[in-house]
Amino acid sequence: MEKATFAGGCFWCMVTPFEELDGIHGIVSGYSGGHVENPTYEQVKTGTTGHYEVVQITFDPDVFPYEKLLELYWPQIDPTDAEGQFQDRGPQYRAAIFYHNDKQKEAAEKTKAELAASGRFKQPIVTEVLPATPFYPAEEYHQDYHKKNPKHYKEDRAASGRDEFINENWK
Repeated sequence: MEKATFAGGCFWCMVTPFEELDGIHGIVSGYSGGHVENPTYEQVKTGTTGHYEVVQITFDPDVFPYEKLLELYWPQIDPTDAEGQFQDRGPQYRAAIFYHNDKQKEAAEKTKAELAASGRFKQPIVTEVLPATPFYPAEEYHQDYHKKNPKHYKEDRAASGRDEFINENWK
């Protein structure tokens, strides 16, 4: 098994694209990239801990290669937005790929370069490719939020502008 860690704005919205796929063995919402040990959601949402909201995916690369995860990741975000994602603003909501080994780093940088060269976006691709840092699982109420609180999740997602952006820029 390997780990993949992706930041794409609100971690609630980054779970569903990856779940229920063969080779995916777990998805945990959490925090990575910051300077505070064991941060809480209340700390992270201030934007002062340096953490990103992330999902960490446990996967079997023989069944679901990392490159396929990247193919799913990019169309979930606005890779040109350095200030957050959609309605979620602040450093904790920036998009980033945290790589866990050199192969992941190479694959992430390759797909980023391909996206930049594609001409799909007029603005530069600013999503960072960063080395993995300690990962801290978010509080239990954030795990599988879309299943625990489907009404609020759907309302929040609908208000975010994420789906409109995806449909306009990725479909």
